[in-house]
Amino acid sequence: MEMSFESALARLEQVVRELEGGKAPLDTMLSLFEEGKKLVEFCEKSLNEAEQRVLKVTEKGEEPFGDE
Repeated sequence: MEMSFESALARLEQVVRELEGGKAPLDTMLSLFEEGKKLVEFCEKSLNEAEQRVLKVTEKGEEPFGDE
């Protein structure tokens, strides 16, 4: 199942809170850091894809969020 941007961002926020807490063992902190890095990459990719879609729509002269 593909993760959504929103669920990835929520998990990333949770990972950051755990890392900032600093109470987990080193191995756990490293695993959280690696997971967080993957989540950041996923979120960046999702945002870039969304930006490209918006640019594609606006290049066609259409309003991406216009009144209908």
